[in-house]
Amino acid sequence: MDELIDVVADINRKLELNADRKLLTPGPLTTRYSVKNAMLTDHCTWDDEYKAITTSVINDITNISANGDYTTVLLQGSGTYAVEAMLDTLTGTGETILFLVNGEYGRRMLTIADRIDRKYIPLEFNMTNPLDVEAVEEKLKETTDISTVAFVHCETTTGIINPLEDLVKLAKAYGKKVLVDAMSSFGAYDIDMPGLEIDALASSSNKCLEGLPGLGFVVVKKALLEECADNASSHSLDLYDQSKSFGDGNGKFRFTSPTNVLLALRQALDNYKMEGGLEARKNRYIENHNILTEGLEKLGFKAVIPAEYQSHIITTFELGDLDFASLYNALKEKGFVIYPGKLTEIPTFRLGNIGDVYPEDMSALVTALDEFLKN
Repeated sequence: MDELIDVVADINRKLELNADRKLLTPGPLTTRYSVKNAMLTDHCTWDDEYKAITTSVINDITNISANGDYTTVLLQGSGTYAVEAMLDTLTGTGETILFLVNGEYGRRMLTIADRIDRKYIPLEFNMTNPLDVEAVEEKLKETTDISTVAFVHCETTTGIINPLEDLVKLAKAYGKKVLVDAMSSFGAYDIDMPGLEIDALASSSNKCLEGLPGLGFVVVKKALLEECADNASSHSLDLYDQSKSFGDGNGKFRFTSPTNVLLALRQALDNYKMEGGLEARKNRYIENHNILTEGLEKLGFKAVIPAEYQSHIITTFELGDLDFASLYNALKEKGFVIYPGKLTEIPTFRLGNIGDVYPEDMSALVTALDEFLKN
């Protein structure tokens, strides 16, 4: 039935019947009709069927990048809630965190650390450069009281992808805990949490899993979580207590959960499996990205991030002499919603290629941009 819903929606889309705009953003995303349709069923949070669905979501998310040594802790709220819960629960007030920063989402972790009263050292890099492994090693050599290294994998400020494997291996060689903001990479990049011994990562329902906004989550080593029972300064963002409730209550949230959003995520995970899992989704995003960037380059647009550091999630382009509002409105009329840039040095705009979008959508966007430039 769910597959039929998506088939009918695809036919309607091609015939331009009841067509949604394509959100070319890093999230929220364009979502499949089957995901939206899943929200139409109401559930009680205490119901055993609903709790079983919650448990299945926890297990399926864990299995994407981890194994039985890890668990997933769902949280009501945005991805930032998950990042804050990860930092607040998995570090103690006596620890020092080394934050590696090359964008606004790395800086957001500094703000969180200030609010939860954690000691930290910021190591900042230019937003158009990846995190420098050699510079990180120098900092680890000279600062012996660092206990934790935290960074963003795919920094959506620009779309740059940071060298996760090299950074994690380095941090582990120095005996550090590693916490990763994998908001825009989880589910579309290979992240071998057990193999790399990543302690925890945070992400959300409305990114590469293609669910709807409203649920963040942290995939974390069970052994580490057991050591952190009294760390959190927040009651509602305590990962230990939340996870304990899921275990003791057979999938029960401590507080009211976004039931319809969770049902949508359950359907999104089913779609993820039907598509072929991580490899298939990654390949679709790569193809989307290639069509998008090659097409824009032919039109004269320049990508800000060099190709070797560019993610296949979202790309920043120089705006040049164009007016962003005019570009935005023209593309919106054609059925596309784009994202403003976040760089301050030069005017830019950003184009995401994740969600329920496909190569033909990327080609249509390139055509729409070409028409805008000609007019």
